[in-house]
Amino acid sequence: MIAGVRRVPARDAPEAPHDGHASTASEFRAVDFARMTAAADWTPLLADVDAVVNLVGIFRETPSQRFDVLHRAAPQALFDACLRQGVRLVLQMSALGADEHALTEFHRSKRTADQHLLGLGIDAMVLQPSLVFGADGTSAQLFCALATLPCLALPGGGRQPVQPVHIDDVAQAIVALLAEWGEAPWRSGRLALVGPAPMPLAGYLDALRHGLGVRGSAWLLPLPRALAQAVMPLAERATGGVLGRDALTMLDQGSVADPSGLARLLGRPPLAVPAFIPPGLRGALRAQALQRWMHPVLRWSVAVVWIITAAVSLGLYPVAESYVLLARAGVPPALQPLALYGAALLDLAFGVLCVLPRRPRWLWLAQIALILGYTAIISVRLPEHWLHPYGPLSKNLPMLAVLWWLHLSEERAWTTSR
Repeated sequence: MIAGVRRVPARDAPEAPHDGHASTASEFRAVDFARMTAAADWTPLLADVDAVVNLVGIFRETPSQRFDVLHRAAPQALFDACLRQGVRLVLQMSALGADEHALTEFHRSKRTADQHLLGLGIDAMVLQPSLVFGADGTSAQLFCALATLPCLALPGGGRQPVQPVHIDDVAQAIVALLAEWGEAPWRSGRLALVGPAPMPLAGYLDALRHGLGVRGSAWLLPLPRALAQAVMPLAERATGGVLGRDALTMLDQGSVADPSGLARLLGRPPLAVPAFIPPGLRGALRAQALQRWMHPVLRWSVAVVWIITAAVSLGLYPVAESYVLLARAGVPPALQPLALYGAALLDLAFGVLCVLPRRPRWLWLAQIALILGYTAIISVRLPEHWLHPYGPLSKNLPMLAVLWWLHLSEERAWTTSR
């Protein structure tokens, strides 16, 4: 910090240079942390800086983001530069479990940087949070989504101990540490950032469920560890890496600690899980949580409908009878094979496109147009199907509603991402 000015290195620096407070300002600098692996890289950013807070971290590696770079090499270079430039205090955001018993590369890489910092001889504090809940956080949104499910399949029945802490308490702890150090420097060490008491993972999800205003409790299905390990790769892909084999390993290790250090710093006990979701946010967070899992459920349901329809048209239903229906719909005999198999392949294509991670923006509208076209032709040429006891045409109405909802939700997400 520079005389009340916060210098904020960020990968995507915002345009506004001021945070709206009269007494303090934020000076944003665009920085690619992955390229800052030498102490000299950090020197221009540390001139006249009194304290540094490192919050950079990833939970899953990608080709461009590696634990060894972002958790070890870059932070160590930053800490070395702090020592050379006379920075008097460094706060390092680490994690519970980043200790001598670390079993994952996430924890081991964090521990390496933590040890390096604490060995430099400057005032430093390694902050070790348990699960952090923030309404906008990726992990918190995932846990809220899980909490609203009617059935939960949890490894070991969700008995793993956790001690969730609210993001507000984490932020207040950082502010308090900076203020406390400004009055009187203290000895370096580690500080656990945890909630007031441990609880099992299943209990955490149940507390979130009630906090979101969802009635009753989810049906809990204990998942044997061997089966959990087998499905973790799928869970990792579905959750963007928040759940995976490393996450399971870290949960099995437990994520609990003594909350007294945080309570002393805050001057009060840390927030308990029932207080994580204020009443004013309950409805919005519940809707967001429901959409997170309802969207893929509806998307895959639509895909199954198209794929089954394609299979039926390709031969599960007698082809001769399909030709009879096409003839009654006004299709000439010479075009009936093309109409039957062409429509079946189009249905199959729609089914496959529905489940792709990246889908064309026109996908849902194209399906709506096709269903409306089918409905119009059948209404004119085969109107008796409106009175069929199985309702083959009336069922198009909820299908159209689902497709329109999928279009709106993905269009909104696409627009936001731009």
